Amino acid sequence: MGMSVTISVATEQDAEQIFRLQYLCFQREAALYGNYRIDPLVQSLDSVRDEVAADCVFVARLGEEVVGSVRGKVTEDGAAAIGKLCVHPRLQGHGIGARLLRAAETALAEQRGATRFRLHTGHRSEGNLRLYRRVGYETVGRSTGADGVELIILEKQAGTYATTA
Repeated sequence: MGMSVTISVATEQDAEQIFRLQYLCFQREAALYGNYRIDPLVQSLDSVRDEVAADCVFVARLGEEVVGSVRGKVTEDGAAAIGKLCVHPRLQGHGIGARLLRAAETALAEQRGATRFRLHTGHRSEGNLRLYRRVGYETVGRSTGADGVELIILEKQAGTYATTA
């Protein structure tokens, strides 16, 4: 019988696995834009450690292996910025990303008082856009990242949960 994927709050000991997973997962995004200087690929391990310590970070585990992660923090306007959602390529398409998002949204609303959630993804990232829209996010704008990638900004109100597959 196989193991099931569990979602839990990340610990300091998870930082290195999150760092490696992020590097693996965002290769596809980098290739999509022909830009290997996107933030998840140039972030340092120390910066990931800082985020795990200060922000709302969840991981998906298959046994002891971290196979997914997401981060969020409440911003000055009361919204929660959610980012760097990633799931190991071999496990994508099984609802792990939606489960991670739901865990982060719930914690950010209940424990940190977020009133809405905001995230962004590259304009060519159709898979990401499908997931975000399926779980209730709507496009609210566009911007250009520091790396030059055109981003679509999406938001939803806290407490808005769409049915996930």
